[in-house]
Amino acid sequence: MAVPEVLGLPRGRALTRDDLDAMPDDGHRYELIDGVLLVSPAPRLVHQRVIRKLSRILEDHCPESEEVFFAPVDVVLAEDTVIQPDLLVAAREAFTERDLPAAPLLAVEVLSPSTRNIDLLLKKERLRRAGGAHYWVIDPDEPSVTAWALVDDEYAEVARATGAGRFDVAEPFALSLVPSELIG
Repeated sequence: MAVPEVLGLPRGRALTRDDLDAMPDDGHRYELIDGVLLVSPAPRLVHQRVIRKLSRILEDHCPESEEVFFAPVDVVLAEDTVIQPDLLVAAREAFTERDLPAAPLLAVEVLSPSTRNIDLLLKKERLRRAGGAHYWVIDPDEPSVTAWALVDDEYAEVARATGAGRFDVAEPFALSLVPSELIG
């Protein structure tokens, strides 16, 4: 049985934010990309460890005018595209009581076997099209951190580090970290 039938969703049309609001609160992460429903299982513990450590680092370096959140927080890029980056940074006043109704200043994804291609292709492209200024991807299996910044409406790789190498960025705010330290 197809997922829309199981969840009582409409068939034969792209899904919208209203359809997403009807999803059950069952521990899965529900996202929409161009009207297509994505359902992700709970992440691995290494994924959660990386998120916890990186969120602390971001909090320590983030200006007071901006706020750091970790999933689940809806980021509404379009009526048919609502994503939940693993971590995000945006101006405090950009958030509503419900969500972030625009691309964040920084979106971070930690790769998992089940979401690797979605994070590296679909989410990255959709954030680029929505004007997301910075996109980082962490691969806990390598370990590595890669950062892209929006330059002339395209993502350009601005930093990358693996293992015990230093990851240094000046934007969206200056910080330095070591990928292997995010995992241990």
